[in-house]
Amino acid sequence: MSTDASNEVRLAAESAASRAARSAADTAGQDTAGTEPGGQKSPRRKGLSERNRPLWMLIPGGVLMIIIIVVPLLLGIFMSTLNLDQYTLRKWISSPFIGVENFVEALTSSPLLHATWLSVSYSLLAMVVTLPLGIAAAVATQNAFKGRAVIRSIFLIPYVLPSFVVATVWRTMFQPDGIVDKALGTVGIEAGLWLNGPQTFWTLVLVQIWASWPFIYLLALSGLQSVDHEVHEASALDGALWWNKLRYVIFPYLKGPLSLAFLIGMLHHINNFTLPYVLFGVPAPADVEVLPILTYVTSFQSFRFGLSAAMAFVSLVLIAIPLFVYLRAVKLDDAESPGAKK
Repeated sequence: MSTDASNEVRLAAESAASRAARSAADTAGQDTAGTEPGGQKSPRRKGLSERNRPLWMLIPGGVLMIIIIVVPLLLGIFMSTLNLDQYTLRKWISSPFIGVENFVEALTSSPLLHATWLSVSYSLLAMVVTLPLGIAAAVATQNAFKGRAVIRSIFLIPYVLPSFVVATVWRTMFQPDGIVDKALGTVGIEAGLWLNGPQTFWTLVLVQIWASWPFIYLLALSGLQSVDHEVHEASALDGALWWNKLRYVIFPYLKGPLSLAFLIGMLHHINNFTLPYVLFGVPAPADVEVLPILTYVTSFQSFRFGLSAAMAFVSLVLIAIPLFVYLRAVKLDDAESPGAKK
């Protein structure tokens, strides 16, 4: 009886050992199935949809960009090489091909260079004034005080109003015997013609400053919100004066947002068509015939569609220059930052 029991125990132990050996072999087979001959595990093969999912998600935006940006750009370049006017517009595809003659005419005998100078100069003047205004307003409304929400809302009024409304209101105010002339007359200042004459350039600059400074204010305020509270406490404990605090504590945090605001503001002013169009009408005085107005007049009043396309392409190149400089500067900053890949 004891011999049979011992045999049963032995058989059960051998069966358990064989099952354990088979289980270990199966596990080893599964592990080695995903390994390469060198013993390293091969990466898991992802499905086609999962691997290319980011590229598929870019398709809708890419199609819209091609339709809205690339196709009109190529069409404008093609039109700039044609002698396209009111006589050849009906069959514009078969218009005479003149190559770069439109570009030569735009740069030599048209007021394009003058319009370019006007656009750049008035945009630069507007940005030089709006930068300190926006920074001052942001610093003044950064800390909490009673009525801060109301003040911030009032500051944003010029920014939320459409350009058409802003231009219409200021056009009414600058009319002869308007509210501006009456206000200046009360202090003994004789105002001239704001909407026609040598003062039109400064009228455009003034209205652009009023309409665009809240944009600088918003970006400066966002930069101020990113300043660490510990930095303010450390500067206060060190006894830093308000100017030193602005210069060495606050302004470094505003460098990025203000650089972006300056670039976007310049490009917006150069491309702004609604404000000068509504403010001065068409044809505009020569002192405010900026690039968008000149292109519009050349195309829809002189009916020189090929020449206006060449002017529009020159404007695009002008806009691309500061944009390329900014993107290059951002790339250099990222490369020089700690931990950046070489």
